[in-house]
Amino acid sequence: MKKTTLLSTFAFAFVMLLTTTVNAQKFSKLDKSPLDVAFYRVDKKTPAFVKVVYSRPFLKGRELSKLAPNGEVWRTGANESADITIYKDMKIGGKSIATGTYSLFTIPGEKEWTIILNKDVNAWGSYSYKETNDVLRVKAPVSKGDTALENFSITFETNDAGADMYLGWGTTRVAIPFSN
Repeated sequence: MKKTTLLSTFAFAFVMLLTTTVNAQKFSKLDKSPLDVAFYRVDKKTPAFVKVVYSRPFLKGRELSKLAPNGEVWRTGANESADITIYKDMKIGGKSIATGTYSLFTIPGEKEWTIILNKDVNAWGSYSYKETNDVLRVKAPVSKGDTALENFSITFETNDAGADMYLGWGTTRVAIPFSN
C-alpha cells in the first residue's frame, strides 16, 4: 500500500512539473502586449486617486509614428482602449473631471499630444471612438527621454500640486498634470 502511494505521489509530481513547464513556455509566447496597471496615490496605505488599466505593446524595431501616427486618434496602448478610473473629482491639465471610469485616447503630435477622456468604456481600439462622447480634452507637451522604452508605459510621479501621469514609448515622453 505504501509503495503504491509513494509511486503515485512521484508520478503526480512529475506530471505537474511537466505541465507547469509547458504552460509557462506557451504563456510567454502569447503575451504580445502585456496588461498593466498604473496608480496615482500618495502612499501604499492610501486608496488610489487614479487607476489606469492598459496594454503595453512592444516597438519591435518599428517606428512609434507607424504604431501611433501623429494627428490620428490612438487607443493609448494595445487591444482595447485604456481605461482610466478617477476616484475623486480632480483636475487634469487644469480642467475639471468628475469621479468615474473613462476610456483614455490620445492624438500624438511632434510637439504636443491631445489627451482625451471619453465616456465609452471598454471601446475596442480607436475603431469605435466617437468624438461626441468626449468628456475632457487637454494638450500635453512632448519631451525626449534619455533611454528608449521598448514597451509602451504609463506611470505617475507625485509632486506638490498632485501628480504627473507620464506616457512613454521609445524616447517620447508626455507629461499630463493631475491636481486635486
